[in-house]
Formats: sequence, C-alpha cells, structure tokens
Amino acid sequence: MELLSSWCYDGSLPESYVMPPERRPGKLIVPLGKSVPVVDLELHDRNETIQQILKAGEEYGFFQVINHGVSEDLMDKAMNVAEEFHAMPAVDKERECSKDPSGGCKLYTSSYAYPKEDFHYWRDAVTHPCLSLEECIQFWPEKPTRYREVVGEYSVELRKLSCRILELICEGLGLSAGYFSSDLIQVPKIIINHYPPCPEPSLTLGLSKHRDPSIITILLQGHIHGLQVFKDGHWIGVEPLPHAFVVNVGFLLQIISNGKLKGAEHRVVTNSSDARTTISYLVYPSDQTLVEPAKALVNACNPALYKAFKFFDFVTAFLLKPDNTGEAVKELISAPHNRNC
Repeated sequence: MELLSSWCYDGSLPESYVMPPERRPGKLIVPLGKSVPVVDLELHDRNETIQQILKAGEEYGFFQVINHGVSEDLMDKAMNVAEEFHAMPAVDKERECSKDPSGGCKLYTSSYAYPKEDFHYWRDAVTHPCLSLEECIQFWPEKPTRYREVVGEYSVELRKLSCRILELICEGLGLSAGYFSSDLIQVPKIIINHYPPCPEPSLTLGLSKHRDPSIITILLQGHIHGLQVFKDGHWIGVEPLPHAFVVNVGFLLQIISNGKLKGAEHRVVTNSSDARTTISYLVYPSDQTLVEPAKALVNACNPALYKAFKFFDFVTAFLLKPDNTGEAVKELISAPHNRNC
C-alpha cells in the first residue's frame, strides 16, 4: 500500500480509483447548504440553543457551531500542523505512526479495508485515540515538532466542546443528567484526512456516502469545499464558515435517541486544483459498551427501533461495509416494531 500523496501528482487517475457510474459524484458543484443550521453557543437562552440543536439533528443530522469557546488561534495552529504532517515525505509519516505497539495510531490510504476494496478513495489519513491524553500522546507523531503539543491542546478543548454539546442534546431529549458521561464517550479519536488535488474529480470520491459510526463527530473543515450532505434526495454542500465547527450526528446517537435524531449520510468530493485537509474529532464508546435506545425514550407507544448491541460488534460490521452503514449493521441492530397503544 503506497500513500496517495506519494504519487498522485503524475496527472492520471488509476483504474482502481474509478468508481462505477452509479457511485460517481455526478454534479461536483451542488447548492451550498445555506439552510444547514448554524447554532450560536453563546445564546443567552439555553432552551433556544437546545431547540435549535434538536431541530437540526432531526432535519439534517448536521449543524455548524459558532462562538463555541475554542480559540481561533488554536484552530489555526491545529490546521497548520495537520497540513504540515501530510506534507512530510511518506517515509517520515510512516515512521512517526509506527510507535504504538497496540496499533492505535494508524496511517493509511483510502480506508482501513484498502486490500479488500473494489475501488479506492482519494484520501490519506492518520488516526489515533486521544483519551487519556497522558497514555495516548506518547505514541503520537513527534514530527512536525509541534504536533503533540498543538494536537494535544486541541483534543482537550474538543473534549470539552463535545461534552457541552452532548449535555445540551441530553437535556433536550429528556435524558438524565450525565447520560453521556459514561463509557459511551470514553474513546474519542482524531482523524486527520488529506485529499490531494485529483486529476478527474468526476470519476472518484474522497469518501463515499456513509454515516459515521460515532456518537457525534466534530469537524474542522478549513476553507476548501468538499463536504456534502444528502437531504431530501439531493446533495447539498456544507459551506466552510471561518472558525466554525461542523457537528455531525453519528449513527450511534440516532440509535440512542430511538430514531429522533438522524445520522445523516454524507460524502466528500475532490477537486482538481486544491489540496484539502480536515480534522475530525469522533466520540466513540469503549468496545464492550452496550449501545441501545435510551430507556427513557422507549414505551408501549414508542417501542425500541433498535436492539442492544456491543459497540465492538457494531464497528466490526461497519468496517466490512463502511459505505453502507445501515445495510452493514442491519441484522445486528434491527428490533421488531411492536406498538401497543
């Protein structure tokens, strides 16, 4: 497996990256989602903030947050160091990501399933856990020289932000305080994706249509367009707003909310002129955590739409078919629908 960034500038798209016609992006330029909700977390009316988040989660599964408490300077530093990492020679990147004996820090191209893929995605990525920071950081890349310092500080601030957003969601759903302080959020990970310029963007994708297998994902997407959300049968672009975060309802939160919130399908398109780097903070449960619809949201009139499962089983099924989350985990999570009222 050779990193995409090592050879992608030769001006041709290998056959293994050409998707079948029905999977190709079609129109690369889609309407920008001006209606994708933007939530100001400094609103003085907490109930209004909660209602905006819930409405966005129900209708889009996506929203952006501003006035979120993470400093613009730190966001810029994190993006700069992410771009510097992916600009390093492949041999340096591979060396920097091979220090973790457990394999938790991974550098890969396309996806985890690269050897088994029918076709590949136009991206390179590095991922690693970030909690507890003291245990994880020793296995992170040491180059660029500021990587551990900057990404470490960034992960602490994103932890605070994710807990704050989940607290608001918890309150809005009527769940007990601290519902999301358990094992449901104990294994956050960072993924730094890099999408080099692509010679034929209409034939391939950076990431195919999928739902994230997370509780929530918080994305710093920079200023280059590429993220698209599927809504009402159409793709809409998520406009990059300066120093905003994109918040994505993960498929697990859809299950916990018993279908009230939507784990939205989304994808990443490429372009022929600009490299695009993004930083995702994904909130995951620990492997043995039981995931199920919150009991407070289930009754005779609203039966559980999903059955309980261990996160390890879910993510194992997901990795076999990441571009079709629902189909991949259908047997694992499906519950009979019995409405008794």
